[in-house]
Amino acid sequence: MTEINVDSELPPSVARFVLHWGDLGGQWGVNRSVAQIHALLFISDKPLTAEDIAHQLGMARSNVSNSIKELLGWKLIHRVPVMGDRRDHFAADTDIWEMAIKIAEGRKAREIDPAEAALRVCNEEAENDPQVSPEARQKLADMLDFVTTMSRWHEEMTKVPKPALTALIKMGSGVTKLINWRPGKKSED
Repeated sequence: MTEINVDSELPPSVARFVLHWGDLGGQWGVNRSVAQIHALLFISDKPLTAEDIAHQLGMARSNVSNSIKELLGWKLIHRVPVMGDRRDHFAADTDIWEMAIKIAEGRKAREIDPAEAALRVCNEEAENDPQVSPEARQKLADMLDFVTTMSRWHEEMTKVPKPALTALIKMGSGVTKLINWRPGKKSED
């Protein structure tokens, strides 16, 4: 776990959050520094400059600049003008739902969409290739169907208004009751 700068004014609970978010980011495939900067900006009461971030997190200014560019690309942070200061100040979006949607959209664009495109090509090539067994073709088709279905589901879920989506998620096991499904019950694909 990267340590927070000892000269930082961060309260211990905030420092712990920033460090933990950084570790989680690493598990999600996001650079630890990027995740820590996002956490710091998310929890901060005011916009911060790159210098403020570098000081509080004990990071090199160049690392902070590169991480800020990545966060701006994900649209998880934005520039905030501050009267009388020419430096760029940054703040994170604090709507947790919007943040989750932006992260999901970014990951879909970087991971799922290319996988779906590659699977389409694989299926097209395998269709007329006598060296590919019917079983292998079926597995490729099933994989493409699964990825396409999940991609469509993602698109539909992003259109659901936040209150309805929140209610749906909070239903928990009530969703399975609504669709009359229970563990061990045979699916009627």
